[in-house]
Amino acid sequence: MPQHPTYFVAPDSVVRRIWGKADTVLFIFAGAAAEFALNKAVDWLYFTGRLPADPLARLFSTVEYARQIVFAERAGAEQAIDTITAIHAAVEAKRGMAIPAWAYRDVLFMLIDYSIRAFEALERPLRTEEKAEVFTVFTRVGQRMGIPGLPASHTEWLPMRQQHLQEHLEHSRFTADLYRQYAHHLGPIRYRLLLQAQRIVAPQPVCGLLRLSRTPWLQPVLLAYRYMQHLRFSKWARASLLPTEYKEKILRLDIVPQATAAVPA
Repeated sequence: MPQHPTYFVAPDSVVRRIWGKADTVLFIFAGAAAEFALNKAVDWLYFTGRLPADPLARLFSTVEYARQIVFAERAGAEQAIDTITAIHAAVEAKRGMAIPAWAYRDVLFMLIDYSIRAFEALERPLRTEEKAEVFTVFTRVGQRMGIPGLPASHTEWLPMRQQHLQEHLEHSRFTADLYRQYAHHLGPIRYRLLLQAQRIVAPQPVCGLLRLSRTPWLQPVLLAYRYMQHLRFSKWARASLLPTEYKEKILRLDIVPQATAAVPA
């Protein structure tokens, strides 16, 4: 009998539904863009020079790695995780110091939190067991990377996430510079849309430090979106609001990556 492939994330997992749709991934991207800018370890991303040179490309790289892990067969996903670990180890060796364990946890916690927040903003509230599933998937990534101090359950993760938000964020010169780069690469209209999306998905500590009000005008638009998202107009509007050089990349987010796809550089 032919053997069925074993996936890192089960084919019927809610995590695949979250990460298999461009609109949801874009809201995850927006939240991560806000929190990356505030994280006290953002200087590590400045050390490589990639983030300030093109922050959109750097964040898309993170998204592509995450999607490769979510949709690949187990061996391919584990290879992708090992590649990420090796890249970070090389950066640590070049700088001569270790990335703090809490900084690794912060990124994992962002992937968990914004996966949940983005889906709930665009689709529906997630059930408790679905949130736990999101937590489990990304915690397995962290365990494969050898990140210490990970919580054992979604319930245990909740206060740790709040603690990280309170202790590991600050508005610094890196924050100001990154937002200048966001504005430069997106242009004025798209930049305002990014801020609106961040108002919706970012937690209060992030919005507070960035002085983002909690009354986004995009909220009623999202209510209409839930009924229009399957129409051709929705895809046209999405494509029209994206920078030309990223349109193809973002529209491809609606396509499930092949299990044999190469790990993105």
